Amino acid sequence: MPAINPRVLRRSIAALAALPLLTLAACGYGSESRTDDTAKVAAGAKKTDGLDSVKIGYFPNLTHGTALVGRERGLFQKELGATKADYATFNAGPSEIEALNSGSIDIGWIGPSPAINGYTKSDGKSLKIIGGSASGGVKLVVDPKKITSLKDVKGKKIATPQLGNTQDVAFLNWVAEQGWKVDPQSGKGDVTVVRSDNKVTPDAFKTGSIDGAWVPEPTASKLVAEGGKVLLDESSLWPGNKFVITNIIVRQAFLKEHPKAVEAVLRASVEANKWINANPEQAKQAANKQLADDSGKALPAAVLDPAWKSVSFTDDPLAASLDTEAAHAVKAGLLAKPDLKGIYDLTILNKVLKAEGGRPVDAAGLGTS
Repeated sequence: MPAINPRVLRRSIAALAALPLLTLAACGYGSESRTDDTAKVAAGAKKTDGLDSVKIGYFPNLTHGTALVGRERGLFQKELGATKADYATFNAGPSEIEALNSGSIDIGWIGPSPAINGYTKSDGKSLKIIGGSASGGVKLVVDPKKITSLKDVKGKKIATPQLGNTQDVAFLNWVAEQGWKVDPQSGKGDVTVVRSDNKVTPDAFKTGSIDGAWVPEPTASKLVAEGGKVLLDESSLWPGNKFVITNIIVRQAFLKEHPKAVEAVLRASVEANKWINANPEQAKQAANKQLADDSGKALPAAVLDPAWKSVSFTDDPLAASLDTEAAHAVKAGLLAKPDLKGIYDLTILNKVLKAEGGRPVDAAGLGTS
C-alpha cells in the first residue's frame, strides 16, 4: 500500500471532527503556490474599479483548463486593462479556500467539494460560486489483470485523492449503490479505499500497491499509460453525462466592492471557454503550455490527448449536480446536511452571457435571493 500523507489525513480527520464537515481536497494535479504575471498591459488601458491588481487562483490541472487557457492567451489581462492579473497556483482545495478567506486571492477556480466546505464552514459568509468552468474528467481506472468487470472491484484496493474530496465522495457513493459496505473514515470494508495523493498514485499503481483508482484527469490517463484500463467514466452516472468538476468562486467582500473587476474576469472566462470549444486542438496545446509553465513539465501526448478529450468546458455551473454531490457526502456520513441556499450568485455571469448572445444559466434554487 502506498504511503498516505499523514499531514493531509490528520487535517482531513480534524476538520471532520470539528464541523462535522468534509475536509475537501482539490481534484487534481498541482504545483506549489506561486504568483507571477508576464502578460503585457495594452497601451492606454485603464484600471478596472481603480484596482492595482486582481488575484486569481487555480490548479495547474486540465480540469482547470479555462484558467490555463485564459492566462496563456492573456484574456484575463486584456479584460482587466491596466489592473494587473496576478496569479497563484494551488495543490489542494483547503489551501485555496484559506487563501481566499485571507484575501491572498480574490477569485479562484476550484472543485465543488471545497466550495461547499468553504461556504458551509463560514456560515455562508466567505464565498459565492459565480460561474461554471468544467464538467467530467473523472474515471475509475483499474489493473485489467486483477479487475475485468465492475463486480470485481469488491475486495480490491482502490485509490481516491483524499479523504472526503470530490472523487472520494463519488466513489463511496458508487460503492454504496453496489450494496457494499465501507467505513468512510478508515476506508476499510468490502472495498479498501486508499487515500493517495494524485502525484504518487501512478507509481502506486505501477508497483501493484493499488488495484485501481477513482481519479480526475490527467491522473486517470497517466494510469492508462501505465497499462490501466478505464472501467467506468463517472460522466455515465450523471443525467446528460454532465456534472460539475470545476467552479469559479469569489470572496463575497470582493464581489460587493468590485463588481466590475468580477465582470472582467467572467468575460475572460466566457471568452476562454468559447475559444476552447471552437478550437479544441489549439486549446489543448495552450493549456499544456501553461501547465508546463506552472508545474515545470508538459504532459506527453499519450496522456494529454485522452485527458483533454474527457473534460468538457462550460459556463454553466451545473448547480443541480453540486447539490447532488453534497447529498452523496451526507449519505456517506462525511458531511452534516448543509444549507447551500445562496451559495450561487450568477447575476454577473448572466449579464455577460446575455451580452454575448448566450442563454442564462440556473442556480437550481441555490442562488442569492
